[in-house]
Amino acid sequence: MSTNNPKGAPAAPLSGKSLLLAPQLSVEQVTALLAPYGFEEIKKADMNLQLIADEPRARALLADILDELLQTLAQTPEPDRALNDLERLMRAAFSKTQLLSYFRDDPATLIRTAKVFGASPFLSDILIRNPEYLYWVFDPAILCKKRDAARTRELSQSLKALKTQQARLDLLRIFKRKEILRIAVRDLLKEASVEETLEDLSHLATLLIQNAYAVCDRALRQRYGPPIRRERSGKGRRIGFVVIGMGKLGGGELNFSSDVDLLYLYATRAGKTRGRAKDPASRISNADYFRRLAQEITAALNTVSGEGSVYRVDLRLRPEGEKGPIAQSLQGYRRYYATRGETWERLSLVKAWPAGGDRRLGLHFLKSTFPFVFGQPFGSRGFREVLALKGRIDEKIAAAQETERHVKLGKGGIREIEFIVQSLQVGFGAKRVAIRERNTIKALGKLYRSKLLTEAEYTTLREAYLFLRDLENKLQMVNDAQTHLLPAAPKELRACALRLGYADERDQTAADHLLADYARHTKQVHQFFLHLLHSPPTPMASKGRRVKGTR
Repeated sequence: MSTNNPKGAPAAPLSGKSLLLAPQLSVEQVTALLAPYGFEEIKKADMNLQLIADEPRARALLADILDELLQTLAQTPEPDRALNDLERLMRAAFSKTQLLSYFRDDPATLIRTAKVFGASPFLSDILIRNPEYLYWVFDPAILCKKRDAARTRELSQSLKALKTQQARLDLLRIFKRKEILRIAVRDLLKEASVEETLEDLSHLATLLIQNAYAVCDRALRQRYGPPIRRERSGKGRRIGFVVIGMGKLGGGELNFSSDVDLLYLYATRAGKTRGRAKDPASRISNADYFRRLAQEITAALNTVSGEGSVYRVDLRLRPEGEKGPIAQSLQGYRRYYATRGETWERLSLVKAWPAGGDRRLGLHFLKSTFPFVFGQPFGSRGFREVLALKGRIDEKIAAAQETERHVKLGKGGIREIEFIVQSLQVGFGAKRVAIRERNTIKALGKLYRSKLLTEAEYTTLREAYLFLRDLENKLQMVNDAQTHLLPAAPKELRACALRLGYADERDQTAADHLLADYARHTKQVHQFFLHLLHSPPTPMASKGRRVKGTR
């Protein structure tokens, strides 16, 4: 430990290494060494360093990398917490000296690790829980490229080898934790674009939902036999079941700590399961089987075990919302949308896409919804309904005093861009098949090429959407929390700005730069949103249209 300097000892120039190699430093000297790096709890920071260097070999290795480590930590949002978590990592590692040698020999990995630990307690905890992941995630073969198809095959093979349903579901939770680490590290270190991150998160969710479906269906078939429908020939035909991804999952643009919006659908209510041999009581109706399957999948994704959870499931987009049956037949969905479907459901179905189960049935379902989504009149009345829907959202956000800070639902936020895109798609998609696109970024491009957006509008909305989605991800990756609020506290706001890559400059702080960009983007989006919803385009007037307020 650093100790007090004896009276009369001459002062000497000190570097970061002095904390470890110079004897008998005074409290003032330790403070002078650590305070410039942004540490606030000097005594604790010094203790963390001394704990890492608790034996001669570790002390010598840490001394070699300390200056670079401190300089990197100084540029992170939370140097104190980062250093404390690094000390925890060293305790958890199989060999502290091996890890320190690795950092000394690979300074780039040292810097990347410090940046991650200084930006996200959530990611730090993953690495502390599984120190071996550090070597994996910073391997250039992992860090510098998109997802690896071999990992998908590896998951499938591993699931088959496990004996119990609990073990299989825990494997899904472990797989998710490791993949979220990879995706988040790539995003934080700017090895992936915002679009790549959203796509990767969505692919991961789809993979896990498909495997959760397979695990649960396998267990139910062992109990009740497969669901079948007898044909005239007497043969039994398997009945399909599909999990439909809605919202950002369906659009291939999921964020870090998001619910997954799902619908459960099966082909027909007719028939019963085959049952187990010599056990007639094990036969149940197909409708009952699929209800149980939907419940099992939801529980498999939702349930928290010692390995965490897979995803929070939101089923409120189904017909009748929380009051409706958890799973319905294809005919039931058709009947509901034909007689009771609302405008918001037309918008939501634009993003629908099969996420698990019988993909062919899922595509058939989507095709069957086209008359409801695109075939009915929309016009100025539809745009007014969307405006009223956003008005109800605005009232709730205003009551919580979050209008100017809610990245998703606030003024000029993500939801307004989504409403713009989906309103134009539903309003004009009947005759313009090309604009039927579930991904927001791709849809913006198609709306521009179809002359429903001008170049200025397209550029404004695209830049704002990418900015807001990047901000949303950086907010959520801190603690794996489903938050959408721009921080109000100056310290937290500055930390958020640093995660996004802003830096303090002579004439503007990182936080001020973030606020200025946020205000600019949301103002432009809100102006266009109000103009579009109050004065929607017509097919003839849309070509070359210009909207006041967009650049």
